[in-house]
Amino acid sequence: MAKKIFTHKFKTTVVLEALKGSETITSLAQKYEVHPNQIQNWKTEALKGFPELFGSKKYTPKKEESRVPHDELERKIGQLTIENDFLKKKFQTLQDRIGSK
Repeated sequence: MAKKIFTHKFKTTVVLEALKGSETITSLAQKYEVHPNQIQNWKTEALKGFPELFGSKKYTPKKEESRVPHDELERKIGQLTIENDFLKKKFQTLQDRIGSK
C-alpha cells in the first residue's frame, strides 16, 4: 500500500477546519478520508508554528521568489553601462560644439 502524500493546501484546509472547532476531529477525518491522529498532528504542528509566523521577524520571501537570475542582472548592467558611456560621449560632443561657438 502506497503512502499518501498530501499537499500543503489540503493540510491547511483540514487544519483550519479543525481549529474552527465546528466539527469534531473524527468527523473531519471521515470527511477528508484522513486518520484522526494525522489531523491532530497537523494541528499541533500548525499551532507550534504560529509564534514564528507572527513573531518579530519580518517576512522574507523564499530565494526563488526574491532572486532575479544573476545573468539577467549582469546583462542589464552591461546594457546600462554601454548606454551611459554613449550618452557621456554625446554630451561631451554637444558641450564642445556649444563651447566653440
